[in-house]
This record gives sequence, structure tokens and C-alpha cells, in this order.
Amino acid sequence: MDILDTDAYDRRQRRNMSCALLFSLSPFFLSAALYFYLWTPDLPASIMSAGVKSAPTLLLAVAVLSWNRGQSVLGVVGGLVFSAIGDCCLVWPELFLHGMGAFAVAHLLYSITFISSRYSVDSSSSLNRFLYIILVMVGGGFYVYLYPFLQKAPDSDVIIPAVGVYVALITLMGALAIRTRHAATLLGSLFFMVSDMSLALQVFEVTPPMKHGHIIVMVTYYLAQLLIAVGDVKAVENKDDFAKWKRS
Repeated sequence: MDILDTDAYDRRQRRNMSCALLFSLSPFFLSAALYFYLWTPDLPASIMSAGVKSAPTLLLAVAVLSWNRGQSVLGVVGGLVFSAIGDCCLVWPELFLHGMGAFAVAHLLYSITFISSRYSVDSSSSLNRFLYIILVMVGGGFYVYLYPFLQKAPDSDVIIPAVGVYVALITLMGALAIRTRHAATLLGSLFFMVSDMSLALQVFEVTPPMKHGHIIVMVTYYLAQLLIAVGDVKAVENKDDFAKWKRS
């Protein structure tokens, strides 16, 4: 088999794997569509609504697990499971802190995954250092901007440090995503930050109620989780391809 045949074979393999990945993600797309179809502004908090909200994230975890054969259980799969727990908690406003804690664990698991040997790492470039600085400035600036509104919260003595820790963790996750050199992973982390910022602005009444505020939060959130999941699958796939090339 000459090099042209090998290249054609590799392209067919990648195309087939992309189609298979898209098929495995179809339950996620269907469940996310179902969530947006069923959601209404006056939807009461219930076990049913929590299940419908968390189903897309759990189905993403199943898809990643099926592709990575358990390699991501303590990484992206675990992060998706804790995110689903956070989804359930946020259905009830009184469980907001519990939900934030679950998402904080998810960001920690994502961060651990992004520095694992399964991901390519590039932390030396000047562009990366510039992006780190921008990300830290955005995260820190947003917390400073949010601080006066956190002081007005009924349980501000808990909320203020909790939000501070959460902002630090999601900023760390975004910074480590930059190091992976995976576009999907980086975009997923950035969309996660956009989603959480949009949610914080509404929860802490920084902005007047937005007509489509909830839709913005959930669309960017589901997109973030999808991109992080796809990035994890691609990271394992690329590593396996590299290992096969070394053995050949």
C-alpha cells in the first residue's frame, strides 16, 4: 500500500469515525431538543423537570464512556455526571449552593483531565501566556463587578467566598483548556464561562429580567458540555492514532 492509498484509507477512517461519533451523540441532541420544547418560564420545580434538564448531560457522559472505554471516568465523564447533579440542584433555587458545589467539582475534574497525558500540552508559547492573562483578567474582573451584588444576597457570608472559589476554578479550567491545543475543548470551556456569567447576572439581579435569559444560559451550557465531550473523544482518538504510527 503506497502513501496515497494510506492517506485515502486514513481519510475514510476519520470520516467513518466522525459519522459514528455523530450517531452516538444523537440521544444528546434529541434530549436537549426535548428540554427546550418542554421548558416554559412558569415550569414548576419537580423531579420530572430535573430529569429532563439533566438528561442531555448524562447522555453525553454515556457517549464519552462508550468511546473512551473508561479512560475518562475520573475526568470528563465524572465532570459530566457532577454537572448533571448540578443541573438537578439548580431546578430548586434553595439548592443553588449545592448546585454550584457540584459544578465546582466538575470543573476540577475537567482541569485534571486537561493536564493528563491524553492531551497534547503547549504552555510555552507567548500567545498562550497572553490568553492566560486575558482569561484571568476576565474572571477576576467579573468577580469584582459582581461583588457588590453578592453583598446584597441573604446569605452573603457564604455566597461571597463560594462564588470566589467557583470563579477561580472555572478560570483555571479555561486556562488549562488553552494548553490542550484542542479547539473543541477550548471553545467548550469559554462557552461554559459565558453560560455561568449569564446565569450569575440573572441570579444575583445584576441585570433586569431578560426575556430569553434562560435560553441563553442553557444553549451556551449544552454547547459547552458538547464541545468538551467531543474534545475528550478526539484527544483519545488522536493519541491512539499517534501510538499506531509509532508502532508501524
